[in-house]
Formats: sequence, C-alpha cells, structure tokens
Amino acid sequence: MDTLHSAAAFRALHHQSTPLRLPNAWDAGSARQIAGLGAAAIATTSAGVAWSLGYRDGNALPVAELAARVASIARVVAVPVSVDIEGGYADDPARVADTVSRLIDAGAAGINIEDGAGAPDALCGKIDAVRQMAARCGVPLYINARTDVYARALVPAGQRRAEVLARAQGYRDAGADGLFALGLVDTADMRAIADGSGLLLNVIVWPGLPPLEGLAAFGVRRVSVGSWLPQTLWRHNARMVSGFLHDGAMAALMDSAAPYAEVNAAFP
Repeated sequence: MDTLHSAAAFRALHHQSTPLRLPNAWDAGSARQIAGLGAAAIATTSAGVAWSLGYRDGNALPVAELAARVASIARVVAVPVSVDIEGGYADDPARVADTVSRLIDAGAAGINIEDGAGAPDALCGKIDAVRQMAARCGVPLYINARTDVYARALVPAGQRRAEVLARAQGYRDAGADGLFALGLVDTADMRAIADGSGLLLNVIVWPGLPPLEGLAAFGVRRVSVGSWLPQTLWRHNARMVSGFLHDGAMAALMDSAAPYAEVNAAFP
C-alpha cells in the first residue's frame, strides 16, 4: 500500500462505529505478530522502540534509527503504520517537519506528537509545520496530538478538563486530527472533551479505564496500549533469565514457547 492510500485508510479507521484498537509495536517482529493477530493498523510505542535500540524513553532516540525502524516495520506489514515521535526530537518546528517527512518516506501514515511538560504553543508550532509539509507532499497524514495534562497532573484535578479543551483548540487550529489525552479515565470528562474539542479522542489502557466495549458511548474513537506490552515482556523475560542463571531453571524457557516453525513462518 503506498503512503497516500495508507494515510487515507488510517484516517478512515477513526470513523468506525467502535473505537480503533491499537496494540503498540516496537520492532518489525512485534508489528508482524500484531498485524497477524488482526490489528487494522500498527502504532509504535516510543518507549518500546527506544528501549529496543538501547536508549531511554524521553526524546533521546536518534531520528535516523527511528526512521530505519519504521521502514523495517512497514516492510513486513500490509496495514497503516502510525509513529510515536514524542516531542518531535527538536524544538524547531522546521526540524520536526523534516523528521516527519523522513518518516513518511519510511512508510508512516500518521504520527503522535506530545506536549509533555512543555508550552502548548510550542506544540502548536510543530503541528502547523508538519501539516504544511504533509500538504505539500500530498499526504493526508493523521496527526494525533497528545496532551499530558491528566497523566502529569499539570493543573489541579478540577481544572484538567478545561485545560485539555483549551489546548485542544490550539492543536486543532494548527492542523491536528486527533487528541490523545494520556491518563484520561473519567467518562464524564471523556464525553465533554470528545464533544468540545473538535478532535477525535484517543485514550490509552490505564488503571481505572472503563471496559473497552463501552468507550464509544463517551466519544472515544481510538484506544492504544502504549508501552504496557514491552514492560510486561521485560518483567517476564527477567524472571526466566534469572531462573536460568541462578537456579538452573529450564522448563520455563520451553513450556510456554511458541514453536520455532510457527514463529519463522510468520515472516515473509
């Protein structure tokens, strides 16, 4: 699927009757497995990608390595790929737009870009630059603007809904398509933000999140997994490796392993 059609297809997935479910991938292998299990699109987890390449999460990942990873994912899946670019790996909007251009060339149909603890105006400038670049390229790139107001408790609890709505207005005006409210679990806030933001609402698996089946009623259009998969696998792997190193345990390495032939056959 070429980039133009992939981006259009990814955009359409946000207009279904039920929210788009995105189990986040971190490399070509995880993406291939996730797509093979029925995911309609692949979204990367910036934390998982960074960790798998030997970097801390937090805007430390070299763009060249990210672009190479995106290309490797796009090579093995036939569904749209959205890329988490954290804060864009630069303060200069033009540099952020250049980075996204490289990711589009690598196969990206959408991006996540976040405000973190930074000023909302800074993210607006980055979104605007990316939107203009994508328009020049003729690609309907899906831009998902992440806000950390809830996850980082950037304002007191009673002010968070209003703060997110204020930020959403700027992000929408700059050219964003979606709003990713990290840590949002309150259904009344979901409904108000979905209705008032003018953007398609994305939430993430989070302690206290209501059952996925009911989220459409509160205006949610997309649910992602974030870094929970690599975090869980990290702990599971630590237990198996520690058991082998310190106790000579071998059974755990084999008892729940997928057959070699099954894994190998999953790849083109």
